[in-house]
Amino acid sequence: MSLTVVVAEDNVLLRDGLARLIASVADFELLGTSGTYDELMALVEATGPDVVVTDIRMPPTGTDEGIRIATALRTSHPDTGVVVLSQFAAPAYAMALLAEGSHRRAYLLKDRVADVDDLVAAIRQVAAGGAVIDPKVVEQIVGGSIRRTKSPLEQLTKREREILGEMAQGKSNAAIAATLILSERAVEKHINSIFSKLHLSEERDVNRRVTAVLMYLTEGDADHTKGDVAARFPERT
Repeated sequence: MSLTVVVAEDNVLLRDGLARLIASVADFELLGTSGTYDELMALVEATGPDVVVTDIRMPPTGTDEGIRIATALRTSHPDTGVVVLSQFAAPAYAMALLAEGSHRRAYLLKDRVADVDDLVAAIRQVAAGGAVIDPKVVEQIVGGSIRRTKSPLEQLTKREREILGEMAQGKSNAAIAATLILSERAVEKHINSIFSKLHLSEERDVNRRVTAVLMYLTEGDADHTKGDVAARFPERT
């Protein structure tokens, strides 16, 4: 059974490139492309895709259309995954995307698209209900949190911070073990220690675990983060 995808990107060359890439994957079916927010919403309504791959900025405003689409689809098409592509490694964008949960959501930097395997893997992950956060964004979130005075992250060991970064990318314990060349049992022990030090309840569901970790990492700068998000994504009627 094919995995159905639609693409939204206002840059014609990039849109065509994404379309060709997706159409070249054996079990992917490209249902259509669009270049604006309104076109994309109409395309989703008409085709009901498994996954939407969208630029973060498109007409009519060129600000946060990708985030708004992901938010709208939570209600209208909850089973549709959304992969948001951005030029910016800005934690505020990622947090806005994950504000209502990380399941079926991915945030990738556009330079990641150059690696076909990464984009294809992200599409498969969100279609299966998972989450993917670009490692560069994770680094900024973790690094910013560590720099805060009296940050609880200061209690984490170097290995625990590495595992936290892997968790924030939506990886399972088995995947983390393979990446860091550890046993799954060792990963489980480190994760239990992380949750204990950060005062987070244990969570078996990978997607909710990602959200809990990311939300906690920015909690210390909550007022600043909210202001940043509001500035980037002003309310419109």
